[in-house]
This record gives sequence, C-alpha cells and structure tokens, in this order.
Amino acid sequence: MSKKIKYFSLVFLLVVLASCDRENKEYTFNKGQVFGTYYSITYLHPKGEDLQDKIEKKFKEFDHSLSTFNPQSIISKINQNDLTVETDTFFEDMYAVAKQVSIATEGAFDITVAPLVSAWGFGFGKKDNSAFPDVDTILPYIGFQKIELKNHRIIKQDNRIMLDASAIAKGQSCDVIAELLDENGCENYMVEIGGEVFCKGVNPKGEKWHIGVDKPHDDPADEQKELQTILEISGVGMATSGNYRQFYVKDGKKYAHTIDPISGYPVSHNLLSATVIAPTCMLADAYATAFMVLGVKKSLELCNSFAEIDCYLIFTDNKGELQTVYTDGFEQYFQKEKL
Repeated sequence: MSKKIKYFSLVFLLVVLASCDRENKEYTFNKGQVFGTYYSITYLHPKGEDLQDKIEKKFKEFDHSLSTFNPQSIISKINQNDLTVETDTFFEDMYAVAKQVSIATEGAFDITVAPLVSAWGFGFGKKDNSAFPDVDTILPYIGFQKIELKNHRIIKQDNRIMLDASAIAKGQSCDVIAELLDENGCENYMVEIGGEVFCKGVNPKGEKWHIGVDKPHDDPADEQKELQTILEISGVGMATSGNYRQFYVKDGKKYAHTIDPISGYPVSHNLLSATVIAPTCMLADAYATAFMVLGVKKSLELCNSFAEIDCYLIFTDNKGELQTVYTDGFEQYFQKEKL
C-alpha cells in the first residue's frame, strides 16, 4: 500500500472517530433551579447536540403557565380574578388530567385546595401557622366541581376560589421536557424535577434507569437521606408523595402539608409515602398526592382497579415499624440482583 493511500486511510479513520465522538454524546445538567425546586436531566443525543437552551426556554414557557411563584403566570392571574387571561395548552392539559383524577378519587385530589393549604401554613402564600384556620369558613369555596374551563377561560362559582397545580405540575413538566427530548431525536434520557421522574430507553451504562425511593424519615432538612429501595424503570413516569419533609409540630402534634380537600384538615394516618408509576409523570404525580389523602387501604384498592398504574406504599404498623405494600404490577420495577 502506498504512503498516499495509508495517509488517506488514516485521515478517513480520524474523521470517522471524531464523528462517532460527536454522535450519541451524553449530556447531564444537574441541580438546575426551576419552579422553586431543582432539576436533573441526563440524555444521549444521536447528533451530539446540546439542548440546554431549548430546555431552559421550555421551562420558561411552562413557568409562565402554571407557576404560582410567578405573579404574571396564567394560574396566578386566574387566582387574582383577572377576567382577561386565557389558558394555554399547558394549563388545559393539566386541567384535563386534574379533573380526571379528581373524579376517580372522589375529590381526594383537587386543585382548588389552595386556600386550605395556605390557611394551614403551607402553599405559595404567606406561611403562617400561629393559629388554626376556621376550616368551615373556607370549605364552601373548595371543590373541583366549582370551576369550569370554557373557551380558554376558567369560570369560578366564587371569586375566593384559588388554584394550586403544584401537586401535578412538576410531573407534567417532566413530561414536557421528555417530549422536547423526543422531538430532538433523543431515545435515551432521564428527566427529574423536584423528585418526580420520567425515563426513556437506557442509562449511559446501557441499563434501565435506576431510581431510588427514599425511606420516610421526619427530616425537613433532608439530612437523613436513606433509600428504601431502588427501582429500574424505562418508558414510564414515577412520582413520590410523602409527609416526612414538609410539616410542622404544634402543641406536640404533627401537621403535614397534605391537606384533605374533603375534611379541610391535614391528613393524619399511617401512610408515610406513596410512589406511583404511570404512563405519564403528570398522572403519577396526581395519584401519588391523592393516595396520601386516601390512606393505605383505599389507595391500594383504587390503584389495583387501574391497568396502567402501579403503586408502592410505605406505612407504619401498630408497633410503629415501617412496612410496605404494593400492587402486583409494581414488582417488575424492583432492581434485579446481578449474578
């Protein structure tokens, strides 16, 4: 072989290797801040494209729709009774799923719970738990049946009705970013926003994505993080709701941030954590919240009635010891032991 041919072959090889290096490039964005929480995104792009700018732009669009921390967002203007504001696709997708879950759970999930959440010292308003709220005066303007989406506008039966999509929007935002990655040719990725997750394909090791479920310690500062179990998931959304981080103690009693929209009071039962896996993270997020309201028995019964949704519940028994129960379909997600 002549030197000229050898030189051409070497150059061709270097070009191919450089091309391969650019293709299927892994990108990881850890601990970015959005919607008052943090996100982590890992994806493998087939053409080596950095999608960070597109991701940030999509976050801003979503924030403008459903963030209660943004006073100029659509949901904030609805809460301010701005009659000129029109809903967008993000809002209407959220509303449709929220209504679906509210009906299925007989009101255990309800985006009109905002006034109660704020009154108990949680939520997006001023946090004040110095005095117990007069629940009976608030309940008349709680209820998903008291609002209606019509011609891109929310119609309220009472101006005191306020909406809070925080129990569904984080999951929805995972789906939104996942859709963006899909549109840009990504087949392998993990999107995590505030603990809610949507995964597709495989991780950089070529395995299903490994996602941990925290052991529920009463730990507002998140200093005792310990995993209860590790799951292997792909092509599904996963969300966990619990009462072990957002709570306060008053007169020796614990008051958790999950409020029962029916009674108007913080939930008080032995269910500590509910993890839900569903076709979308938005659906998983909403049901995880609803299950924390319903408790162990009702949640398991309801979840077993759905073919596409599975749950993993952590609760305390009569001795105060941690126990777990899960649907039959959930077993497929437990991490497999390597031989």
